[in-house]
Amino acid sequence: QVQLMESGGGLVQPGGSLRLSCLASGSLHRINDMAWYRQAPGEQRELVASITRDGVTNYADFVQGRFTISRDNDKNTVSLQMKSLKPEDTAVYSCTVKIQRGFSSYTYWGQGTQVTVSS
Repeated sequence: QVQLMESGGGLVQPGGSLRLSCLASGSLHRINDMAWYRQAPGEQRELVASITRDGVTNYADFVQGRFTISRDNDKNTVSLQMKSLKPEDTAVYSCTVKIQRGFSSYTYWGQGTQVTVSS
């Protein structure tokens, strides 16, 4: 069993910043990729950013240098620092982890944390 606990969401004004964190616990074995996704009302879920175990990052085009993903392999955490937030960044943000067990890889999702960007 794997649990993911997100924190850090909330209401922020346009141009503001938020830092999301996600703590993985349980039968973790080896965590490979970690990522953040988001889903706005009426929209499909989309990848925001991902990071490999070795720290290689990938960002969606809409991030445009505003967000930074990071991870701590010792603490089993992944974070998303978001700056210059826009109203269109409003969504539920969820973290995911891919865990390797033997020859199989399993993906786990957190419950999500709401980010609302509004004046």
